[in-house]
Amino acid sequence: MTLAVRLFSWFKVLIAVFLCLCVITGHAAALEIGGKAYYLMDPYSGRVFLADNAEEALPVASVSKLMTLILILEAVDRGEVTLEDLVTASPFAARKRGSRIWLEAGEQLPLGELIYAIAVGSANDAAVAAAEFLAGSETSFVELMNARSQELGLKQTVFTNSTGLPEESGSNLMSVEDVAALVRHAMEVPLLMDYVSTYEYTMRADTTKIPVLWNGNKLLRRYYGVDGMKTGFTTEAGYCIAATAERDDFRLIAVTLGHKNEEERESAARALLDYGFRKYQSLELYAAKEAVGTLECPTGAPQLVDVVLPERFLVTVERGKELDLTTVIELETDLDLPIREGQTVGSITAFYGEEAVGKSPLTVGQTVEKLSLFALIVRLGQAMAQAVF
Repeated sequence: MTLAVRLFSWFKVLIAVFLCLCVITGHAAALEIGGKAYYLMDPYSGRVFLADNAEEALPVASVSKLMTLILILEAVDRGEVTLEDLVTASPFAARKRGSRIWLEAGEQLPLGELIYAIAVGSANDAAVAAAEFLAGSETSFVELMNARSQELGLKQTVFTNSTGLPEESGSNLMSVEDVAALVRHAMEVPLLMDYVSTYEYTMRADTTKIPVLWNGNKLLRRYYGVDGMKTGFTTEAGYCIAATAERDDFRLIAVTLGHKNEEERESAARALLDYGFRKYQSLELYAAKEAVGTLECPTGAPQLVDVVLPERFLVTVERGKELDLTTVIELETDLDLPIREGQTVGSITAFYGEEAVGKSPLTVGQTVEKLSLFALIVRLGQAMAQAVF
């Protein structure tokens, strides 16, 4: 081998090594999230793709206002209050510092407008006014916040106020895992996504038009697919964000806490979402109402009924591994008749290897009534006749 050939061969090896290092470095850089903790998950399947320091209770600043919004809108959904109800600001609410809409003691605003102030402007005076309206006092409202967190299974969450401001009694603490779980629940609360996806809102539109609020979640305008949720900042908590985005039926929740500035916070959220959308995808295994099996009901009419999916069955898989999926159907064996259309009768689970990547309930496609004694005797007679002949 000539010297020129040897040099060329080594040159090719060096190029290959360089390219590999570039790829490795690129992936590493993309995952240098920073901050104190982060979490990336698929809310539909519950799969966690990335996590760091997931269970430590950390101050979350105004991200904790998600629970404030949840309690308000759940009360609206139950019919206990309405969006048109007038809320009177107390002197205590009007004195709140930080982000605010400059409520004056005695001023009245509709509850719906205060919700915009909380969701878009992260207004502390609005949060306290709404809390007092719902529970009589902020202290009582905080008790509701902590009770709801227990009901939702949040393990490292303690609320001391409705705003996220640090106080002598302590700060609102949550783990990133708990924040992600709260976001997952918030997505199902009626109207909540409408509020947190709003980028600009004008308060007191019929009078002073002051102030104009701008959402702290700049990703609503800067990142394709982002449609919520909440940012936060205090000196103690740093810059925090809980964000959710959806592309092509694939939704992600990204949470990251404790950043030095807004730019680092946004960069971290982008890196998490980029990783999820680049590496994973959502697949539709079955359409809504599609039959995946049958259920035999010896004493029912009809005797055989289709088992169907109530909604589309979407699963999340790593790109390029679509063909390695298997499904397992489990049907209940002690069902009592009648079985109503839409009643859950089992479940279907999708697996990649041994990992569950999606699960859905199964229902029946039509109502199964219980046979009368006479009809049951006729059916048994027909079955015996068929067996003989």
